[in-house]
Amino acid sequence: MNVMQLFRLDGKVAVVTGGSGLYGTHISEALCEAGATVLIASRNREQCELKAAELRERGYAAHGVRLDLSDEADIGRFVAEAESGYGGVDVLINNSVSRTGLNDIEQTTAEGWLAAQQVNGLGLMLMSKAAVRSMRERGGGAIVNIGSIQGILGPHFPVYGDTGMSSGIEYTYAKWGMVGMTKWLANYYGKHNIRVNCISPGGYNPVGTDNEIRAESFVSNYIERTPLGRMADDSDIKGAVVYLASDAAKYVTGHNLVVDGGWSAW
Repeated sequence: MNVMQLFRLDGKVAVVTGGSGLYGTHISEALCEAGATVLIASRNREQCELKAAELRERGYAAHGVRLDLSDEADIGRFVAEAESGYGGVDVLINNSVSRTGLNDIEQTTAEGWLAAQQVNGLGLMLMSKAAVRSMRERGGGAIVNIGSIQGILGPHFPVYGDTGMSSGIEYTYAKWGMVGMTKWLANYYGKHNIRVNCISPGGYNPVGTDNEIRAESFVSNYIERTPLGRMADDSDIKGAVVYLASDAAKYVTGHNLVVDGGWSAW
């Protein structure tokens, strides 16, 4: 097969949780460009459908759907609809995350911790569980978990200074756990031709959007410590996602692909 064909996802159904967010938007676009039918999912169906409509205008197959990862019954309903309406789930991108601002552990409450893990831990497990069932019936599939460099390294707090832009301890805990879960699932479900991998992106600076304000001191500190001399841009995650979702990576499983411009190479 021509090498470029290995990256194609024609005929595949891909689910992107958190698919209308900062990373999710570009992940959904990448999968569409590779030929997949993409279900853009989050609790805000209207926002997902807006993103899907933009992609359909460009000739791609995209649909906005509601999915509440904190509700096991809603996850079951979602996967059942994916099976009845689209044939099942071939690719799952676990991208949703509950993320709060920086609190030290003395400010972290039991309620806040459990609320974050309802999505980051329990929701991740339940969504993967439901997707695996669908993939087994289809003879295989691919799961790609979207982690973070905070899942391979501890946060370097001096880079953030007094900006408060780092995440709380519950985020680091969840992202380290995601890498371990990736390896467990890969090892167990390889016999069913289900591949499970993780991507750990570095800092992302969505230039030109008002979704997130980046403090100048933080950006300067960050790029000074990054060998490529910049933060991630809109397209840097797209190739990694398509690679791990496609047959180009058909012999790759249990891997954590670090996409951080060299941040962790020091």
